Amino acid sequence: MTGRTIPRTFMQALLTDGPLQGKPFEVEPVEGRPPKTIDLQDEHDGTLRYCLSERNQEGMTADYTFLHAV
Repeated sequence: MTGRTIPRTFMQALLTDGPLQGKPFEVEPVEGRPPKTIDLQDEHDGTLRYCLSERNQEGMTADYTFLHAV
């Protein structure tokens, strides 16, 4: 081990619909890809689940669509 620290990389989640539509969120990639689903807190401390809107995503942003409240 060299003792080097690998910087954490985040992706931008673009919410295309639902209660949090248009709000920016950073998500941590999973094996270099955006996570299939993300759970986000709403303004009332509830949890909202979003999923990738398309399986193929490119770059450091990914589109997510609203699934349901958790």
